[in-house]
Amino acid sequence: MTTLKIATYNIHKGLSHFNRRVVLHELRDRLRDLDADIMFLQEVQGEHTGHGGRYHNYPDGAQHEFIAEEIWPHSVYGRNSVYEAGHHGNAILSRFPILQTLNMDVSAHRFESRGLLHCEIELADQQRVHCLCVHFGLFSKGRREQTRILIEHVKSSIPHDMPLIIAGDFNDWRNQMSRILAGELDVHDVFHLHGGMPARSFPAGLPMLRLDRIYVRGFSVLHSDVHVGGEWQRLSDHAALSTRLRRNDLVETT
Repeated sequence: MTTLKIATYNIHKGLSHFNRRVVLHELRDRLRDLDADIMFLQEVQGEHTGHGGRYHNYPDGAQHEFIAEEIWPHSVYGRNSVYEAGHHGNAILSRFPILQTLNMDVSAHRFESRGLLHCEIELADQQRVHCLCVHFGLFSKGRREQTRILIEHVKSSIPHDMPLIIAGDFNDWRNQMSRILAGELDVHDVFHLHGGMPARSFPAGLPMLRLDRIYVRGFSVLHSDVHVGGEWQRLSDHAALSTRLRRNDLVETT
């Protein structure tokens, strides 16, 4: 495999702004258009017993399975927030086998349920990559603790020479996290590598804040894109991000 396409998206539980209508069908179409090999999703509804009765076109089953159907044969869901009607969390969809997975509760307090979903994926050439999908909290104190947990987990469970992708909604609008992660884990934001600054991804209608990130280690960035405008801005309050990567150990021959 010469290149790898990655995308991350906070899907807002598949509902439009103010939860007026189901947008999951359109959202699935747009995500399939991205043609990503590995998809990192946040705010994925695993179950909600009330939506089927409220919305006439609400699909059966978990949202990550609905999105992945026929395109991404391998998927895993990490339950973060649990309530009487159901639960939601993070998900990773992959064209390649997911060898092992771990979901970690990184909630800083009881008012925000946050998680870190870790998968090891075997690519087409039998090389492996570690993928972490994250959704961090709204408050800086909690994010500092969640960043510490992320760093400790990576250092203790992933060899330093292994390719690594960390993507998701970091809520790090002051961009305090990138320097710390670069120093501790040698991971770098793909938009910073490609264009000099992390991407503006929120709000989707007029992105101003840099909340969503794709950090990589062991890859070169060939391209990166923020998906805004048109139908995208009606699907979630966040913009989707995508990037095309090349592993650093691959040498092209002519």
